[in-house]
Amino acid sequence: MDLFLNIAVDGVAYGMILFMIAVGLSVTMGLMRVINLAHGGFALIGGALAHWLGREVGLPFWIAATLAIAGTVAIALPLERVLYRRIYGFGELQQVLATIGLTFLMIASVNLWQGSTLLAIDLPPALRAPVDLGFRTLPAHRLAVIALGLAVIAGLWLLLERTRFGIRLRAAVDNRATASAHGIDTGLIYMVTFALGAALAALGGIFGAELLPIDAYYPLRYMVLFLIVVAVGGMGSIAGSFAAALGLGVIETAARYLVPDLATLAFYGIVIALLAARPQGLMGRV
Repeated sequence: MDLFLNIAVDGVAYGMILFMIAVGLSVTMGLMRVINLAHGGFALIGGALAHWLGREVGLPFWIAATLAIAGTVAIALPLERVLYRRIYGFGELQQVLATIGLTFLMIASVNLWQGSTLLAIDLPPALRAPVDLGFRTLPAHRLAVIALGLAVIAGLWLLLERTRFGIRLRAAVDNRATASAHGIDTGLIYMVTFALGAALAALGGIFGAELLPIDAYYPLRYMVLFLIVVAVGGMGSIAGSFAAALGLGVIETAARYLVPDLATLAFYGIVIALLAARPQGLMGRV
């Protein structure tokens, strides 16, 4: 019984990290119709900034994390205005080439700035404190990650389903020309949505550094994993990304506990089976 509880706790925490990073990619690919392979680069930037602000500048964790997320958004906004806005509506190949090129630029920039070693992020004492769950003692950070993931999905659901911004975003996605004719500033809507995705990626990169360590090659190392979450969940589906991230997080964790030598084979085998049964994803449109 303790084994299954351990798998559940570790798997859910891992899944929440995947969700926070991948949900922004799901929004940009499913709602904004742009294949953004540089999305993991924003998680890298957030983690690298948090490392630099905490380790080298000496700021407390919470201030460093907040400034790192703000810094990531500050970098993402001009990129959206200068680069991404020019490739909206282009074919998939052009979008892939443009964004993968941007990924390599991000990697090279962080490598030049911080080197290729692991970029550790020091957690505050409150998140390092042990918590006794009865069957296991684990850092409070794991529970904080789970709580943060739940807060993110609740906030996104409210934003997209219960606010004027969400209505305007859906209108801009369905028919941009008609939305513009009705006075909706679609350019601003897309820019804010892109910035939100980048901020979530940075948030996941910072709080997930314990499970997905930050280094200069982070975007390449985990790109496929983030794409898998989006594909299994269904592009543009927040609930689908949440379900896929949790499910895949528990599956991969269980495989590493139970069959460590075959964990990778088991994980990708299950992903292939899921996509064969539901090519559009768990909650994607048919």
